[in-house]
Amino acid sequence: MNWFDLVTSQLGMTVVAAPALAVLGLGGLSLVGCPPSERVISRVIQLAVVLGLVSALTVLALMLSRGETHVPVDVGDWVSIPHYHFHIKFLFDRLSVPFVVLTFLLCGTVGAFAARYMHREPGFVRFHLCYALFVLGMVTTSLAGTIETLFMGWELVGLSSALLVAFFHERAAPPRNGLRVWIVYRISDAALLIAALVLHHVRGHGDFDELLGARSWPEGVSHLTEWHTLAVGGLLLLAAAGKSALVPFSSWLPRAMEGPTPSSAVFYGALSVHLGAFLLLRFSPLLDASLPLRLAVISIGLVTASFAAIAVRVQTDIKSDLSFASLIQVGLIVVEIGVGLRYVALIHILGHGCFRTLQFLRAPSLLQDYRTLENALGEKPTTTPGAASDWVYRFALERGYLDALLSEYLAKPVMRFFESCDRLERRYGRWLSRQDVEPTRDEPAADD
Repeated sequence: MNWFDLVTSQLGMTVVAAPALAVLGLGGLSLVGCPPSERVISRVIQLAVVLGLVSALTVLALMLSRGETHVPVDVGDWVSIPHYHFHIKFLFDRLSVPFVVLTFLLCGTVGAFAARYMHREPGFVRFHLCYALFVLGMVTTSLAGTIETLFMGWELVGLSSALLVAFFHERAAPPRNGLRVWIVYRISDAALLIAALVLHHVRGHGDFDELLGARSWPEGVSHLTEWHTLAVGGLLLLAAAGKSALVPFSSWLPRAMEGPTPSSAVFYGALSVHLGAFLLLRFSPLLDASLPLRLAVISIGLVTASFAAIAVRVQTDIKSDLSFASLIQVGLIVVEIGVGLRYVALIHILGHGCFRTLQFLRAPSLLQDYRTLENALGEKPTTTPGAASDWVYRFALERGYLDALLSEYLAKPVMRFFESCDRLERRYGRWLSRQDVEPTRDEPAADD
């Protein structure tokens, strides 16, 4: 191992270790009943973000100085059994480095904002612990070099997102909406997990260098057959649709606005909502190998952007309005990925994430400015009604009836299936218990 590999591996591990240590520190102190002060918590979060950002930028500078565009950092197998192994590997390339730098920049900005926004909030420690968990999940997902590592970060992001949506648990709506977000995430996670199992069954591993070629992104080539490409790509598209609120899973996005404004800004305005697009970018060689898969990606992106453009016009609160505005751009990004504009999609993600974060952070002040404008004008500004029909208006107001459709055709059938499994298990258990207590014919009866 030369000096470049040694330095980049140490710096690469620091990028991931910085938020991990913040999670362990805050979580450990909370568990032992000694929660730190607000000042200490804010300093820990900012220190982790700055350390991770500096390490990532240093790796980027070394890569540029050496002309490297593909630097793997192998941690090794954590689980190794016959026919399966859990391999931890991080990858620094043209896709992961910009995304992880964006993660640290926006998380640092929103963390500084949250330290003041959440001041004297009873759940200050709980918020920042979930926030540090989110940063760790985003960094792990961004730098993942295997599908197992990606799934691990994917789960951390989903867990922290659901917990922060339900942050204000003293009210009924946030836990209910957090549960709805968690259910959709479970569908997305199940699709990604099945895709990982299929890849292990077909190729025997989930290493991106082995699956897509050890080339710099986006120059990889799929080594799967046509049918395997379509199957794995379809599962990954389902996972991306659930995580990025693409149609038909768009109904959970406005529900996620129940969380605190800082988490809404960095989750659903900048980073988490783009994870589906990031997943499609990482596996973009699969799209190149399957025309039906590309058409499916383009279609879902167009439908999502069109639906969000209709729904955004009837929202009555600023955060829901911004969430659907974000969804419009995410749909367009997915279309760009489908047509092969990978660098355009990456730049679109970076620009849109920064812009939408500032809009979300500005939202509370915007409401106050709007009331000041009303008082200055003496009357509420009015807008000319559009020419949309009543049906389109109702469709937009009900958010495409996606909640009802998912409940009726997805949630209820799954619930009925598991209820039937539960009844079968109980019936079988009772039958087995009777077999255990009844004596056989060969056994003598007990004496009186």
